[in-house]
Amino acid sequence: MSAFVRVAIVSTIVALLSSTSMAQEVGEHEPELRLYRKGTIESLGVPESRAKGPAGDALIFNVSDPSLEVFRPAPGRANGTAVIIAPGGGFVALGIDSEGTAVARRLAQIGVTAIVLKYRTIRSTGDPTQLPEVHVHEMETLMSRAKSGIPPEMPPFAGEPHAVEDGARALAIVRERASEWGIDPKRVGIIGFSAGAYLAADLAIGDKASKPDFVGLIYGGLRTPVPTDASPAFIAAAADDEFQPADATLLFAAWRAAGVPAELHVYERGGHGFGLAAKGAPSDHWFEELIWWLKARGLLAAPTAPTGSKPR
Repeated sequence: MSAFVRVAIVSTIVALLSSTSMAQEVGEHEPELRLYRKGTIESLGVPESRAKGPAGDALIFNVSDPSLEVFRPAPGRANGTAVIIAPGGGFVALGIDSEGTAVARRLAQIGVTAIVLKYRTIRSTGDPTQLPEVHVHEMETLMSRAKSGIPPEMPPFAGEPHAVEDGARALAIVRERASEWGIDPKRVGIIGFSAGAYLAADLAIGDKASKPDFVGLIYGGLRTPVPTDASPAFIAAAADDEFQPADATLLFAAWRAAGVPAELHVYERGGHGFGLAAKGAPSDHWFEELIWWLKARGLLAAPTAPTGSKPR
């Protein structure tokens, strides 16, 4: 790979990881809850670190100790639905603000118990401009595929298996604590962004025991085969996505071919990684469309019977 291509890939990824977060009123949330007991999973051998993108968005690198951060609705506002949020970052970093906590606060405002998943990443220097060699090659494949359509589906990313394992563990914990958190265990979904959307799709088409009740796949990539019992999906992306220009429609077609409910929104402009950043583009309105979809599926209605203790 030429030095020019390498610089172009790194520059694009830095821009992708550094999308501007939308300021939100701080909601009530609980301390981080670890997914595993200390010492039960292998460490990367380097400390977790944070870096700031040009827009001031926080990026988390070298995650060895995955966790959940719970944002609960105001007292009397909880509707029994929970959403686990999986930020993007190529399985190298996590865009924890614009694709994590900002989304959680917005969901909590409409009565949803929102849980940000800090899943494991691959080892890196912690510098957004110095990417692991394996991820540079992954991005080269992704960008080539965006032009040629080959391969039809991206091979698994290096960090994908551990991230998916963490997503399954997160689902199990949320359902186990449903009564405590006032959640209906049959109304637990996952919304993923970019790499996080691959995680969500893997779970949606995977084992029944770790299948979310619904998923949001936001500028994610194709994952198959889609079984007839896959999770209902809300799919959103922009037509000018430089990495995955066709994946949203491929995902929708795969879901519909399996007879699984799905809704598709492809915006004229927005690029990749728009999150909750206001760009003055059509993609600015994806969250409102998500709310309508959740409402139409009965996920924003109050539970018909108490599901657990009241939120604090």
